[in-house]
Amino acid sequence: MTQNRDHLREGLKSIWGYAAFRPLQEEAAAAVMEGRDSIVILPTGGGKSLCFQLPAALMPGTALIVTPLIALMKDQVDALRQRGVAAGCLHSGLDAEERRETDRLLREGRLKLLYLSPERLMVEGYLETLAARGLSFVAVDEAHCISQWGHDFRKEYRMLGQLRERFPNLPIHAYTATASEKVEHDIVTELALRSPTRLVGNFERANLIYRMLTKKTKPKTAVYMQAGQLLDSRKGQCAIVYCISRKDTEEMAGFLRARGHFAAAYHAGMTPEHRARTQDEFLSGKTPIVVATVAFGMGIDKPDVRMVVHAGLPKSIEHYQQESGRAGRDGLPSECVLLYSPMDAMVWRKLMDTPDTPRAQLAAMREALRAMEQYASPGVCRTDYLLRHFGQKLEEEDCGHCDTCLGLGEDWAGEEMVPTDGATVIAQKILSCVVRMKERYGESLVARVLLGSRDKRIVETGLDKITTYGILREHDRRAVRDWIQQLKAQECLVAAGVSPYRVLKVTDRGWAVIRGTLEPTLAQAKDASPVGKATKERAPRASPAIRATAVEMILSGSTTKEAADATGRAMSTIEGYVADHFADDGLTDPAPIVDAAMAARIEEAYDTVDHEEKLKPLRDHLGDEVSYLQIKVALACMRNRRDSPT
Repeated sequence: MTQNRDHLREGLKSIWGYAAFRPLQEEAAAAVMEGRDSIVILPTGGGKSLCFQLPAALMPGTALIVTPLIALMKDQVDALRQRGVAAGCLHSGLDAEERRETDRLLREGRLKLLYLSPERLMVEGYLETLAARGLSFVAVDEAHCISQWGHDFRKEYRMLGQLRERFPNLPIHAYTATASEKVEHDIVTELALRSPTRLVGNFERANLIYRMLTKKTKPKTAVYMQAGQLLDSRKGQCAIVYCISRKDTEEMAGFLRARGHFAAAYHAGMTPEHRARTQDEFLSGKTPIVVATVAFGMGIDKPDVRMVVHAGLPKSIEHYQQESGRAGRDGLPSECVLLYSPMDAMVWRKLMDTPDTPRAQLAAMREALRAMEQYASPGVCRTDYLLRHFGQKLEEEDCGHCDTCLGLGEDWAGEEMVPTDGATVIAQKILSCVVRMKERYGESLVARVLLGSRDKRIVETGLDKITTYGILREHDRRAVRDWIQQLKAQECLVAAGVSPYRVLKVTDRGWAVIRGTLEPTLAQAKDASPVGKATKERAPRASPAIRATAVEMILSGSTTKEAADATGRAMSTIEGYVADHFADDGLTDPAPIVDAAMAARIEEAYDTVDHEEKLKPLRDHLGDEVSYLQIKVALACMRNRRDSPT
């Protein structure tokens, strides 16, 4: 064993020119040299490729490296050849002569590493061909792709389970930058790893400052301006901007170029040659800013990225950790900024919910998205949340390098957040209320009980008689909702059950708060103040004549479109005018917009559907026969009735 370690250190210096290993690299490489299966989880920048490349260069035979991306294969093979290590790859981008040359080197036993995609590996008969070539071990890179719980599940990775059947005595090693407990279990099970050595790196990146800013969505170019202003502070430095759609990458890159930045778009819709050129120019520093979809970055080894901006919400914590982790790989201070809008989550849900998506996979994707939304909650220590997601914990009281801990946070309305006085007591009241409600209700009803609402359902079920009823009535409704979100993000509360019927339950961490052995952190908007009816004073509204005309037309039987055409306002604006009319006048009867039966249906949906104060989940539940106008008016009347102290 000691001899293997000495051999590895010599190879590290003579082939790679490094004097020392990064954390866990030596242990991971030693597991390969000793023929033990392993699963290695090293955060982005941890140097996981060296863990299999170094032993492959030193051992007899050819190491089989399975990886999903052609660009990653090409970069690693080129880098290995520059170091004098015989490496090759087989993929669809090679011409016939290149494929023949790689096959010849493999046949002659002159390759130390052969890179393949899972699709190429599983071509009928190819495993038998490889069996005769003297393989040293198999390394499965980006191994999270094998798990339906992973952030980049690929069906072809499931075929890799055949490797153990075909090569029962060959060591298999799995590598990934991100893996939750569920994903790790899937990797070990699907690859049939035998008592694997388990090595997990530290996910805290103390040189990265994590920030969440409210994304400006109107006009559409507002988010481009936000990103531009952030990048202005890093002029001339390398940065990556992630967008959800290909179109957004093109438009964002164009906006940044017009602003004086050297920026290029990168997405899967470009030709392979165009993508390769953009990547090469980014690596060389010729184009310091790349605006990309998630297609960019896997396997990119660029140490001096100073800022990563997410102009759209990533669809999982794993995606975010991997993408944001591309900043500051040289250990120098760098920023990771998330521009958050709840609309992004709605976009992802729409993209996920397709007829071809298996139900189990869809459930996993939705759960991953909810975790990402909780990460973006106001008042949450971003580092602590990331660490807990990956089964680790923050050793200090606060991390000292995220917006919340640095006092730079803001809420989802873009207002500055400040620490809440008496946070532990408030958290205990919220958690105790969930317990008193026997953990049978969702967060919307819990919030209304805490605020002392005279909701019909609350009264009929006797929840107005429990000791925590109205215990936070002096606080703002939005603050109470935010605190519940923050307690979920800090894993003191969990939403259990199947959407839309999810109920709050107190976790072990929550019980620790109740007992006083754990102190949570809570934050609220700086201007939030105690108000008796749990509503905030409305800002003055312009155009009273237009507003009055629109409301009169709707109440007289005109359609929303007719009122919009007559006043020159958007249909959604007209709906807002009418809903405000009912809300501001304290009306409790939604007629003639909504009849009694429909109003009851809407209120029932509001009480039972997991909507987090968003209208789309209610509309999806109720169906197309119920309009957004009817939902808005019915809810305005419901709130007037429920918030009334009598």
